[in-house]
Amino acid sequence: MTPTLEYRDKIAVLTLGDDENRFSPDWLDAVSAALDEVEKDAQALITTGVGKFYTNGLDLDWLMANGDHTEWYVNRVQQLFGRVLTLRVPTVAAVNGHAFGAGSMLAVAHDYRIMRDERGYFCFPEVDIRIPFTAGMAALIQAKLLPQTAVTAMTTGHRYGGEEALAAGLVDDVAAEAEVVNAAATKVQPLLGKDPGTLGAIKSTMYANVVAALRAGK
Repeated sequence: MTPTLEYRDKIAVLTLGDDENRFSPDWLDAVSAALDEVEKDAQALITTGVGKFYTNGLDLDWLMANGDHTEWYVNRVQQLFGRVLTLRVPTVAAVNGHAFGAGSMLAVAHDYRIMRDERGYFCFPEVDIRIPFTAGMAALIQAKLLPQTAVTAMTTGHRYGGEEALAAGLVDDVAAEAEVVNAAATKVQPLLGKDPGTLGAIKSTMYANVVAALRAGK
């Protein structure tokens, strides 16, 4: 299943897929096209997955087979983070299952996060898989997490379940799997109708240093 876009009135719901939803080049193309539509038609964005995974992040199999395209690939991923971070509508990640590595970074790039309460982990495993954070990725995480949470999450690879993620400030609320998208819609409903130009300008100013680091691609 490729990423699909549906609407709840003015709220766009982008389903990232029904497997591990890794960031293959084709997946990145599909998400980019969906965000183009969101910017034209929607007043808010919710992203979610189906089943066990929100997203497992980088497509490491593709990277191993295409090592000469590593810089190009990382730049594309970081462009996605920067775009979601500064999107001109309110955004909520409805984290239905596991969010690992770059998948967790995608979630934290949203304005808000609602996580499944009974299963699934929120994790930055880079220290254990020996892939250091780029400057842009580190800046993104540190802009969104409490300082001590960032230290623990980034340097230990700790796996946060829903309630622990809520206590650590990684997510804004938790809900049952069947209700996570509904909870995200409830979260964003009062925010509909904000002027997109103003909202986009505010986010771009708030996160100017993060966006600069992501665009640098290192």
